[in-house]
Amino acid sequence: MKAIEIIRFLEQWAPPALQEGYDNSGLIVGDANTEVTGVLVSLDCTEDVVDDAISRGCNMIVSHHPIVFSGLKKLNGKNYVERTVIKAIRHDILLYAIHTNLDHVTDGVNGRIVERLGLINTSILAPKKGLLHKVVVFVPNAHAQAVRDAMFDAGAGHIGNYDRCSFNLLGEGSFRGNEESNAFVGKKGQVHSEAETRIEVIVPAYLSGRVIAAMRTAHPYEEVAHDLYALENEHRMIGAGLIGDLPEEMDAMEFLLSLKTSMKTTCVRHTLPHRHKVKRVAVCGGSGSFLLDRAKAKGADVLVTADFKYHQFFDADNELIIADVGHFESEQFTVELLAERLTDNFPTFATHLTRVRTNPVHYL
Repeated sequence: MKAIEIIRFLEQWAPPALQEGYDNSGLIVGDANTEVTGVLVSLDCTEDVVDDAISRGCNMIVSHHPIVFSGLKKLNGKNYVERTVIKAIRHDILLYAIHTNLDHVTDGVNGRIVERLGLINTSILAPKKGLLHKVVVFVPNAHAQAVRDAMFDAGAGHIGNYDRCSFNLLGEGSFRGNEESNAFVGKKGQVHSEAETRIEVIVPAYLSGRVIAAMRTAHPYEEVAHDLYALENEHRMIGAGLIGDLPEEMDAMEFLLSLKTSMKTTCVRHTLPHRHKVKRVAVCGGSGSFLLDRAKAKGADVLVTADFKYHQFFDADNELIIADVGHFESEQFTVELLAERLTDNFPTFATHLTRVRTNPVHYL
């Protein structure tokens, strides 16, 4: 199996276009056409993780965090990033990262946290804007279904829990072809009117090119009249964090204590429980302090995340409980999630969880 097959699967699940601008998800080291002997999955990519891959005969590492965030100007081993990259190159090991793009899909990092906490009625906490386009095309009535199907098959028409969604309006188009034209209907030099359907579909922005290409292939006209609009609508299925409900209301302290078990941590830093009961819980794997106001606005009783600074705890202002479980602890189950997905989709291929605990934070 070549690495490109694994990469295509991962990027269909969490497209790189969904990552934050500062991120560096994707193939960082190696050739995508390399034959893969085995995949090692890890939260972080370090020298020890590369050694683990070598010892287990794996020549591809899939990590959540990218080893390279910003550009490398030199590779002389002066820090752990450069040493890790050098070791991977020397041993022909591919490094692939799937970071904030996996944070932003509902069945990614936060989806696994939701499962562990047993939350129900979940939705995206902070849906992202600017990720959607609308494609509008005008097509002869008899060919409308074929064009719709082509766009749907290319990824258009998904709205929440529904697919193959479109709006259609009957009308009349007119045109006149010159002597160089090769019209599907009508005669050169003469104005022609044709009963047409206006088709509108919603498309993820990163798929617009593919959808338009599919539409052009299915469309009978030599010159296709179509519009592409950038939308500011929120994408209800893509964004930061998740929010949901506990099946039953819990005592606040009981819930905080249960986090230590469900999130496998020895420490939960939290604000004083100002309310006795909790039910609505917001979660965000990794650094989620930027979601505090959003969690308040959504009526969360608790925000479970990591990396809150001292003064930020005051910002809870008795409106909710901040529960900081630690960065590594909040994302550690991502490794299991990645391994499960890869094993389910490539059952005859060797996928391993790293034996290295990469958490740089230790507690006494």
